[in-house]
Amino acid sequence: MKSSRLLSTSKTLLGNFSLIAATAFAATAFVATAFAATAEEATLRTVHSQPSFCVANKAVELAVTQLGGHMAPVTFFRDSAQPVKPYHLSPWQDEPATKMPAPVLVTLRGDFFCLPFGGNSDVVAGEKHPPHGEIVGDPWQLVGTNKTGDVTTLSLGINTRVRPGRVTKDLSLVDGQNVVYSRHVIQGFAGRVPLGHHATLAMPATEGTVRIATSAFRFGMTCPSLFSDPQQREYQALLPGAKWTDLKKVPAAWKGAPAADLSRLPGRYGYADLIQLVNESWEKTKGPAWTTATFTEAGYIWFALKDPAVLNSTVFWMENHGRHGHPWNGRNHCLGLEDVTAFFADGLAASGRENLLNQEGVATVVELSAGKPTAVNYIQGVVKIPAGFENVQTLEFAPGKVTFVATTGQRVTAPVRHEFLKTGKL
Repeated sequence: MKSSRLLSTSKTLLGNFSLIAATAFAATAFVATAFAATAEEATLRTVHSQPSFCVANKAVELAVTQLGGHMAPVTFFRDSAQPVKPYHLSPWQDEPATKMPAPVLVTLRGDFFCLPFGGNSDVVAGEKHPPHGEIVGDPWQLVGTNKTGDVTTLSLGINTRVRPGRVTKDLSLVDGQNVVYSRHVIQGFAGRVPLGHHATLAMPATEGTVRIATSAFRFGMTCPSLFSDPQQREYQALLPGAKWTDLKKVPAAWKGAPAADLSRLPGRYGYADLIQLVNESWEKTKGPAWTTATFTEAGYIWFALKDPAVLNSTVFWMENHGRHGHPWNGRNHCLGLEDVTAFFADGLAASGRENLLNQEGVATVVELSAGKPTAVNYIQGVVKIPAGFENVQTLEFAPGKVTFVATTGQRVTAPVRHEFLKTGKL
């Protein structure tokens, strides 16, 4: 793509961010002041070997690691006979500490916000960021906890050094809802950067029992570079760099092999693969972009909602015992459903230069301003489903609620304040 076209795309994305940036600074200042008075109310607990900040209401309890800000475990429907814990905990979490190839692996679990998103193997303009950025491996500081009306919020903050800035993380629970509302406000950190959420789900052993559905997307692409390197005892099963439009028909790496159906997971035991879907716009779909994972055996849907003007793509990390080096040792089994603006998981250098996605008019970086904070609002939650629900066909949005419509015609409605994606307010 010519440089003028890339600049135009970046300006368009920056314009979308500006819609929410104007209110972010004032909101951040208010939150910091309000929470400072209640900081003593929050305490650290060691959860799966990591000191973690915890917050709860009657329906949901969540833990966030002090190191790296990783959110897990999260217990939804905690007041029921069948609570749900959907997030992945890497299998080495309760083992004696060993040296890790990257800081992010020390606490690897659940969902965490990445800045810059990706491997970041190259130095860019004198900056050398660790994989997924300093904020996923350095300590976060407690700002405080707050209860206002039916909303309980835990607030954390971290200062970055490689590129100076500050990120504030607000995680909110609403009484009577099995939903987590995330808001990350970035101050400083000026310049172009890939960013996004790294939600990672635990997967059952039985193949094909988790059904995946998404809102409309322009196209999907398998990772064009070598994601799993056999020289490192890693293996992948999908054709690199393939472009497609049907999640059920993704080209396999071997000539003549049947296409992979990525709407039914887990699959392809012994392999680890990466793909990226480019979401259609809010204006075209008349609502938020969404991803759902229907756990048919366990009887629930995990869902994520976002504004595609902010996070324009979803990266699928499908890890099914496909890596055999340290610390994986052939035992890691998870599904990353990672909502980002980035070029796959390649990091700052690859996302910032011309690539296969921005050649298609897809922005792979966000332009951050030194003078205007940028807010990233995100929603994750769980809804229980009746027997035979099978998979999600579509989502219907009404004020303060979302209806999940099955391919079988069944309907389940849950309270979700999806308006938060645009306003950042509950």
